[in-house]
Amino acid sequence: MEKEKVTAIFDQQASSYDQKWGKLAPISSALHLLTSAVLAELPSSARILCVGAGTGTEILFLAKKFPGWQFTAVEPSVAMMEVFRRRAEEQGISSQCVFHSGYLDSFPPGEPFDAATALLVSQFIQERTIRSEFFQGIAERLRPEGIIISADLAGDLSVATGSPSLLDLWFQVMKDSGTLPSPEAIEKMREAYTRDVAVLPPRDTRDIIRQGGFASPVLFFQAGMIHAWYAKRSPTQHPERHY
Repeated sequence: MEKEKVTAIFDQQASSYDQKWGKLAPISSALHLLTSAVLAELPSSARILCVGAGTGTEILFLAKKFPGWQFTAVEPSVAMMEVFRRRAEEQGISSQCVFHSGYLDSFPPGEPFDAATALLVSQFIQERTIRSEFFQGIAERLRPEGIIISADLAGDLSVATGSPSLLDLWFQVMKDSGTLPSPEAIEKMREAYTRDVAVLPPRDTRDIIRQGGFASPVLFFQAGMIHAWYAKRSPTQHPERHY
């Protein structure tokens, strides 16, 4: 999906985004819990890059658990960023945050980060080479052996109609939660998954992360269609840039 289209969609959804997807909060809460476990050994003053930070849900969770960490939120949707900025101020963590409205390539160079998150972001990049380049851009911003946490929708969409499928289960979860309240909404989302979102088999998504400069991505979380991997920056990654 084109960058401008993605940004426009999230600008429109910003005011109601947390309320709508909050109905699936048990899934995001579990993902954040495991993410914190993956990153638990980072220094007490770690610097975390959050690409596609949205309304900042994972930052709000991690900032409370690790009050010495500093977070850089990169988010192209100005409306989503404003929601996060307001939430950060209300919850008293804004001093731990840097807010950048834009894409990663527009963020000024600086000191390398200890870790990065990209939750439900790369799935909107349909060209595989460009998707690997997205991860390459993150890898270049990390210190040696810096950690990536990446979560995306993943699954085999080629399963024959009428056969049991993860996709059908996923839609049932959203129907039961009220996230997709009607058959029409489900069909619209089904079409989006094949047209606008690059939902790939998990092994393909893992390989894209690896090709982007990370060694041996580990699938550490799955809930329905949402899969999450962690990996360290590959030793064969080009030497970090002197930002």
